[in-house]
Amino acid sequence: MPATDKNRLYTVSELARELGITPRALRFYEDKGLISPRRAGGSRVFDYRDKGRLALVLRVKRLGFTLDEIKDYLSLYRVDGRGLAQLERGYKLIQGRLRQLEAQRADLEKLLSDMQALKEETLRLYKERGGDPAALAALDDDAADMTETKKS
Repeated sequence: MPATDKNRLYTVSELARELGITPRALRFYEDKGLISPRRAGGSRVFDYRDKGRLALVLRVKRLGFTLDEIKDYLSLYRVDGRGLAQLERGYKLIQGRLRQLEAQRADLEKLLSDMQALKEETLRLYKERGGDPAALAALDDDAADMTETKKS
């Protein structure tokens, strides 16, 4: 990081823009005690540490950690000289989140399997009752088109 970046101060709007969030979101994280800007005149300003801290908050929040977990983790910064307490807490949180995600994946895989079986059963019954399977294939195409439209 160039020395000039370490000396740079950001306004609420500048930091929000840099991190791709709204100024209101930035204020929310400030209200939660996750960042603490300084005052320069009548304005709140943030430095490179605030920027890095908030970038970390946003990253781990996206990964599913709660604000309380994040705040607890951040509170351990420099508790000991080597940061081991913070790393141990982070490791424990990551392990817990991985277990949650593995359980969700197992639930999702079961759900997908059940849904596929239901789809196949529906197709079988449709054919047994004289329906044209091509008509259902057209419905698959329509569903795929709707999914693509939602992604756009």
